[in-house]
Amino acid sequence: MITAAQVKELREKTGAGMMDCKKALVATDGDIEKAIDWLREKGIAKSAKKAGRIAAEGLTRVAIEGNKAVIFEINSETDFVAKNEKFLSLFDVIGKALLANEPKTMEEALAVSTPEGTINDLIVDATATIGEKISFRRFDIVTLNDGEYFGSYMHMGGTISALVVMKGNEDPTIAKNMAMQVASMAPLYATEADIPESAVEHERALQMQMMKEDPKMAEKPEKVLKGILQGKVKKHFKSMCLADQEFFLEPKKSVAKYLKENKAEVVSFVRYQVGEGIEKKEENFADEVMSQIKG
Repeated sequence: MITAAQVKELREKTGAGMMDCKKALVATDGDIEKAIDWLREKGIAKSAKKAGRIAAEGLTRVAIEGNKAVIFEINSETDFVAKNEKFLSLFDVIGKALLANEPKTMEEALAVSTPEGTINDLIVDATATIGEKISFRRFDIVTLNDGEYFGSYMHMGGTISALVVMKGNEDPTIAKNMAMQVASMAPLYATEADIPESAVEHERALQMQMMKEDPKMAEKPEKVLKGILQGKVKKHFKSMCLADQEFFLEPKKSVAKYLKENKAEVVSFVRYQVGEGIEKKEENFADEVMSQIKG
């Protein structure tokens, strides 16, 4: 049985209509990923949105100290609490503690000591004081190698944060621009070479199936078809690769060209957006009011 929640999720990921989403789910026995492919094959959805629905509130943050940096996210239930002084004070304390101790897992991170107790103690105390569930969701610690340097950017106080590792030209403006590029354009890979072969093969198979169903393709020679297939696969991944994206300050220029002109290179990057991938519980306001009255 196909549920309304499944239809809703597929609509959010593809932008397709409700009935089309339901047909796709029925045809694929409720498998969301297969349903996305089904819609694309039918030309109803060009591609799936890669980011999950932004639902949770809170902030992300980048903290840098010497050759180490940490990017992390702390969530709250409402946007109002995300501006709370008690909530904001957690970021400085937790950022410093993470950099000083370099935990490898979330379990280790929660046990890290700070002047005010463990990180877990801080989260529990904030939840009790603020009166809303606060959670330390994730973190990444990045260490530089010789010849590398950081660039970072936090959008709107941390709704999105980006941390890039650069090498070559050490102009801080270039590093900042690359962090802004990552934050605004949300690439998944640094270059085409970083795309997993499994992802390429999946897209190739999908595009091949779509071409087989296109009557116009039947008349074309095999050599031409191979070229068209390669072009379609490359186009699909273009916006996902940082190097191939249009540079946000000069759209007629690729990021790769901008970096080459400035003798710089992006080694790696990490991008956090608040709440990505978290499905926020939706409350029916009328039901909520009634439950309060009955309670």
